[in-house]
Amino acid sequence: MGNENILEIKELRTHFPTGKGSVVKAVDGVSFVVQKGKTLGIVGESGSGKSITALSVLRLVDEPGEIVGGEILFKGENLLDQKISKMRKIRGNQISMIFQEPMTSLNPVHSIGKQIRETLEIHEDLTKKESNKRALDLLKMVGIPSPEKRLTQYPFELSGGMRQRVMIAIALACNPDLLIADEPTTALDVTIQAQILELIKESQVEMNMSVMLITHDLGVVAETCDYVAVMYAGQVVEYADVETLFEEPKHPYTAGLLKSLPRHDIKMEELTPIQGMVPSPFDMPPGCRFAPRCPFATELCNQKLPDLIDLPDGHEVRCWIYSDEWDGKEGVEVYETSSIT
Repeated sequence: MGNENILEIKELRTHFPTGKGSVVKAVDGVSFVVQKGKTLGIVGESGSGKSITALSVLRLVDEPGEIVGGEILFKGENLLDQKISKMRKIRGNQISMIFQEPMTSLNPVHSIGKQIRETLEIHEDLTKKESNKRALDLLKMVGIPSPEKRLTQYPFELSGGMRQRVMIAIALACNPDLLIADEPTTALDVTIQAQILELIKESQVEMNMSVMLITHDLGVVAETCDYVAVMYAGQVVEYADVETLFEEPKHPYTAGLLKSLPRHDIKMEELTPIQGMVPSPFDMPPGCRFAPRCPFATELCNQKLPDLIDLPDGHEVRCWIYSDEWDGKEGVEVYETSSIT
């Protein structure tokens, strides 16, 4: 697997006008890359802009939402310049998506077999007989028991885990180059979650597929991802390879997320929650968006929004602490494992 980028997002902005003259900047200057054959985890609290970023890649943002700026380069071509007819060919074929809730993504009035065949017939130009066989093979591949029987069944007749496997079968039907998985295990119990993630990982290796995994679960990120982008209030605040990020997070928000997780490898007296609330999208702070909750915030942080800063170890971080303009205490350690005793 080379290190070439299959997807490169530059300064993406997706906004939602409210009708009252204000604008919700759901995605506000997001940049990251997804490498060929690798998994990028996008992590953050609800409302941080993770799903809107994913929908923007496929240009599936519902009105009144609108992509107002930036570039989405897929294999070097800007998807924002493509006609809708070209995007329809790319969706489900070269880029596939597994949505959060399979019950709302699957059509309740069509059989499972028909829904898989539909994808194949649109993109692969197969006959009904050929698409039937391929649909059966896909159900076997994703580990659904009695696949012949399932082809004729409807979504309500399947369990949550099985419906999610069907969604994965549809997503993998055309051997995509990039799979976007939006919280693919949210509504499933822990055992099924592990099976679904393992299935995605196996499929990735088999197809040399790139994966963009959206989650709020740092445990899932640690297990499955190569790189991670941490999002907060519509922006990427930290970007690094997984090992570096977990060992030495640079942004106070990432450090706060990790300190609020139970750890088995060190003794912890208590979990440390992040104080305060995520800012309202209608009333963003004028400076750093995390400043109202940050223990290190200074006057500079409250007044001026920082850019993403490139650090020598490959880290990217949106924080004044690492800039020449920082007006606070020198040598700040945002994450000290030794302080968790």
